[in-house]
Amino acid sequence: MHDFHPPISDAGLYWVVPVPAGALQWSDGGRSATIEMQDVAVIDQPKWPARKAQATPARMSFKMVFEATHQAVTYDDKTRLFRVTGFLATCRMEARVSVPSIGFTWRSDPIDKCPSAAFAVIGNEVNGKYYQEEAAR
Repeated sequence: MHDFHPPISDAGLYWVVPVPAGALQWSDGGRSATIEMQDVAVIDQPKWPARKAQATPARMSFKMVFEATHQAVTYDDKTRLFRVTGFLATCRMEARVSVPSIGFTWRSDPIDKCPSAAFAVIGNEVNGKYYQEEAAR
């Protein structure tokens, strides 16, 4: 079993990867977003989330396509100063990974053969002081 993710960021977060210019494309008036990145440095950490689990350098390329549905949503939590407004969205993804040191490679089905997952929202988010500033308007 392999678990691929970027190294932990300085802020202690997983899955933080800088997105280069041009890797994120919007279309359909902001209702569709495609992110495509090649040869991203990640780590293979099969024993994650065990503390100090061995991490092996790996590479990942992927393409994700998010498409908004027509179902509007608002998630608003005043106690946490957090709000998201937008539209539920579906996502499809294709990927390939490699761990050169052990000769491991894996490739998903092509994106047009992958089923979509309904877990995303395309919209706007405000939090913290911005939440309070937005509420004051």
